Amino acid sequence: MDKTDKPARVSPRGAATRSALLKAAAQVFRTVGFAKAGVSEVVSVAGASVGSLYHHFTGKADLYIALYEEFQHRQQERTHQAVRDARAEGESDPTRLMNIAAHAYLLGCIEERETARLFFSGDGPPGFDYQLRSRLTQWTDRNVALFRKADEPVDEALLIVVSGSMLLAVAEVVRRDDADAHRLADDITGLLTELEPRNRLRN
Repeated sequence: MDKTDKPARVSPRGAATRSALLKAAAQVFRTVGFAKAGVSEVVSVAGASVGSLYHHFTGKADLYIALYEEFQHRQQERTHQAVRDARAEGESDPTRLMNIAAHAYLLGCIEERETARLFFSGDGPPGFDYQLRSRLTQWTDRNVALFRKADEPVDEALLIVVSGSMLLAVAEVVRRDDADAHRLADDITGLLTELEPRNRLRN
């Protein structure tokens, strides 16, 4: 979107319809998968019309991406809140703060297991896997920044290891029952705290 563009105003009724369509899409995608889902099923569950769906979205791929964006926003809120709480309690160690952020991200995936599975199952729109990896890498980059000082370069190897680990970790925790998922989340984030940027190790 061009920076001069203003977001379109949405009426309360329009917002309610959009919300109903997203809720219905999530239900349909969870039940039959993205590939097998149809627009007609979504509008039927939502009690809406095909025209209203195309007023708010370009199609089922757009619905899927919108669901992911909402999920990612909730995940960002969870991780930011976890780090804020830790800092308020006096935590300043960058390794611990990154561990706390990663742990909060995994706990959010466990809490929203059915939703997280939609995005980490491999059954999404064409190109979504790349977008998922890119977004998780961006999220990881912000947290890896906790490791370094302002004048230090990004350790790309560390970024790849952490983002790759988180991608695999999410795929695993959402497949397990609560106790096993929480134990695995603890173990994985515990291992992440042992990582250090290479430039820090050389000093």
